[in-house]
Amino acid sequence: MIPGQPDSVHLAELTKPSLSDVPDGRGVLVRVLRVGVDGTDREINAAEYGHAPDGYDFLVIGHEGLGQVEAVGPNVTFLRPGDYVVATVRRPGHSLYDQIGLQDMTTDSEYYERGINLRHGYLTEYYVEDEQFVVKVPRALRDVGVLLEPMTVAQKGIAQAYEIQRRLKVWQPRKAAVMGAGTLGLLATLALRLRGLDVTTFGRTPRPYVNADLLENIGARYINTADRSIVSASEEFGPFDLIFEGTGASSVVFDSMLATARNGVLVLTSITGGSHQLTIPADRINLEFVLGNKVMVGSVNASRDNFEAGVRDMAMAEAEYAGWLRRLLTDRIDGLDNYRDLFARLQNPDGAIKIFCEVAPL
Repeated sequence: MIPGQPDSVHLAELTKPSLSDVPDGRGVLVRVLRVGVDGTDREINAAEYGHAPDGYDFLVIGHEGLGQVEAVGPNVTFLRPGDYVVATVRRPGHSLYDQIGLQDMTTDSEYYERGINLRHGYLTEYYVEDEQFVVKVPRALRDVGVLLEPMTVAQKGIAQAYEIQRRLKVWQPRKAAVMGAGTLGLLATLALRLRGLDVTTFGRTPRPYVNADLLENIGARYINTADRSIVSASEEFGPFDLIFEGTGASSVVFDSMLATARNGVLVLTSITGGSHQLTIPADRINLEFVLGNKVMVGSVNASRDNFEAGVRDMAMAEAEYAGWLRRLLTDRIDGLDNYRDLFARLQNPDGAIKIFCEVAPL
């Protein structure tokens, strides 16, 4: 896409990257197999944000890529040709956090994300990357590996909640809520269920609803907010020790604040643009947060640790709920040449869970 020009997604001819593009012999050449698309790609194509790398007037989009290693540099230590891999998204900037591998915690105003901002992404045939940014995916997970990047959003947020709660010396969360029942909500629910929590997931779609069935298949419950409010449901199934919010609707944040338990954590992961204004019970929220030692934290994904944790959870999910992850891969578009079909589906995603491009056969 061309930054600043809406609906400018197009095919471009690029030179095949080389291992020599990465210094110190640490390059990994990856053949792209699958790339997932989501609301971020839709918003970039709408010219809401995103900038091209230096020297280019376009940005290769796609930040959810699964590939297979084709070649490695002489100083690559743990990856081999034939390995299935997913590359992380953020790249280091200049802050202290960037320099210690926590690009997701950067204090820089400018950030670098492959397929999103100032770095080309993975919706292409090949990419080359430094080994430190490439995560191995077990062969048994290759069919669902394209879900790893969205899984890291859940991994980062949940990890932050547990890290924050070390302040309590002993924190044993029992009840969790997930706001949103799309791809992210499903994966967050899965991650919380694998940790043994009782999970209530909220969405806006009435039954019959495939996503609700998927949630119940892993032992969670689904609440349609058109039938029952978050606050009302929390009186029966909560209050919630951990709430993961990923709807993109700011009003849900304030309802979630009212449903957070004492000593609880509310994790915010969605981006809300615009200037929507609300009337809220501010005094009550403030009082309950202070007296209840509650925490609200924002979380943007993700470090390498979160990707590796996502691999472990996906492997556990395959053992515990065999075949469940595959059911999330609802809409496949074959080939980069069909990019128009890919974005047409992304513009009208009703009924879809994960839309992805099959760039090359697995």
